[in-house]
Amino acid sequence: MTTTDEFAPRGWSRRSLRELCASIQTGPGQRSEDRGRTRANGGTPLVLPRDLRGRRIFTEEAAAVPAVPWERARTLVKYELAEGDILLTRTGTVGRCALVTGEHVGWLFHPNLVRLRLPEAGPVTAAYLVACLSATTAQDWIRSRAAGAVIPSLSIRTLGELSVLLPPAAEQAAIGATLAALDDKIQAHTEIARVTGAYRGVLVDALMSGVLSPEP
Repeated sequence: MTTTDEFAPRGWSRRSLRELCASIQTGPGQRSEDRGRTRANGGTPLVLPRDLRGRRIFTEEAAAVPAVPWERARTLVKYELAEGDILLTRTGTVGRCALVTGEHVGWLFHPNLVRLRLPEAGPVTAAYLVACLSATTAQDWIRSRAAGAVIPSLSIRTLGELSVLLPPAAEQAAIGATLAALDDKIQAHTEIARVTGAYRGVLVDALMSGVLSPEP
């Protein structure tokens, strides 16, 4: 049900996250025998909580990405990621979120993550919802409701109660597109920094061992 908010701009409304999503799902449980398995061993790659950075997914080099064996992955089709899904950490550092892009379609996600999937023709876009979830107001709300003194955690039921402020469609699209473009730039610069750092590591070893000589 849509509700108005006296502090919201005219024409805006509020909906709960549960109302906006087609599904709110935690990742499948892990088996002890699968731990330590990587993509190099064969299997469907797995997104971990640590991979959510800057509203995007950053994974290790392909061979080092954790994976679920093919035979088990075939039973977990309902947990496969689709473009436009949103992942959110629900334990530990709760509330970090990321938009799933084409690069990670078909991957699985860790049980300490929640996947938000929107309906095809819903009232909110994925880019705008990521912006809402990463805003200070939403982050404060999530952290204040994370239960557990030792390891904070957030239930699906509680997360579904989060109130989302919705502007008219055109304004929502503009806000989402603007912030998504900035997040894409952050991702690009982060990748440049990662590759440059790796290059420096190789270079320093070569220089300090005499394999390469510094240019005069």
